[in-house]
Amino acid sequence: MRAGRAAGAARMTFARALHAEPLRLRRSGLLALHLVCALAAGLACGAYFAGAPWPSGLGLDAYVQLLGALMPLMVGVVVGLDIDAERRETRLAHLLGAASRRTALAARVVVLWALGALTLALAVGTLAGVLALSGKAAPALVTCAAATAGLAAGSLVLYVFHAWLALVWGRNVTIAVGAAGLMLSFFSVGGLAHGLMTGELTALSAGALALVPLTWATRLGSLSVELPLAPASQTGVVVGQLIRSGAFALFVTALALVALLWWIAAFEEGREDE
Repeated sequence: MRAGRAAGAARMTFARALHAEPLRLRRSGLLALHLVCALAAGLACGAYFAGAPWPSGLGLDAYVQLLGALMPLMVGVVVGLDIDAERRETRLAHLLGAASRRTALAARVVVLWALGALTLALAVGTLAGVLALSGKAAPALVTCAAATAGLAAGSLVLYVFHAWLALVWGRNVTIAVGAAGLMLSFFSVGGLAHGLMTGELTALSAGALALVPLTWATRLGSLSVELPLAPASQTGVVVGQLIRSGAFALFVTALALVALLWWIAAFEEGREDE
């Protein structure tokens, strides 16, 4: 029995697990949810900033902070619904019954994160496109790309954390923690549109909240936008914050992923969701 499971694990490569995940997602409503959210955010905020008096750079900074603050809640919803659906339909057979639980879970986290990253890119690109079509100066492509990369890098830890929450505590707790993360993210930059109203580079002043993983998407995305906005005297400070925050976030994310994959090998499903 053990030899057969070991042989199955050997055949279950990470590449094959990655290939299977998009096929599974096509049967769910998550792809449509991501598309609708990205277009709704980009079109609505793009239309607003197209007619607003603020420079496009500050508008992009506020928009990226909004996206980053929403990520804990959105990841909680997506991962919670995904795990909840599989718990109802298969009692987590695709994860717990796989030849390699660790490979299956790693592929699940990576594909959901990649889907989120593509959604963020579409949301940022839609805003820039609306601004350009309206005749207002659109943010530079490199700034949009850097902001998307910061948002995506800061979000990976959320998928790792919420996967654990969803498996242990279920959908409702996962979404509730995501909602708390949304509030913490807004507090970390002084509140919704604080920088837009004051002209401050608010991602620099996150304080102790900068250490909370739920705020990293907001911070890394916003710092990437604030770098070209910063006066020459503050450029070095922004670069230093971006490098240190990014390195710390990626290091902790790697540790969290290793811990999650180590833990899943011994996990026993014992809950019934609502």
